[in-house]
Amino acid sequence: MKIKEGFMLREMCGDYIVLAESLELIDFNKLIHLNESAVYLWQGVEGREFDADVLAGLLVDKYGIGQEQAFSDATSLCKTWLDVGLVEV
Repeated sequence: MKIKEGFMLREMCGDYIVLAESLELIDFNKLIHLNESAVYLWQGVEGREFDADVLAGLLVDKYGIGQEQAFSDATSLCKTWLDVGLVEV
C-alpha cells in the first residue's frame, strides 16, 4: 500500500494532522489526528510502498517492542488508514 497522493502531514499547535491538498480529497466530517507513533510511521513510509511488516519493523526499531505486538499494532493502523481513505493498495 501507499499513502494517497495529495495527503500531507502537518503540525498545528503541537498536534499532527493529515491535510488534503485538493477539495475532492477532503471529507469535512473528519479530521485525521495522528499520535506520536503514527507520525513516526507516516514519516517512515511517506513516498514509498509499505505493508504491515514494514510498519512493524519500524516499531520494533524505535520502541524495542516484540515483533508480535508490533505486527498487531501495524495491522490495526493499516486497517484504520485504509478505512479512512489515507492509503491505497
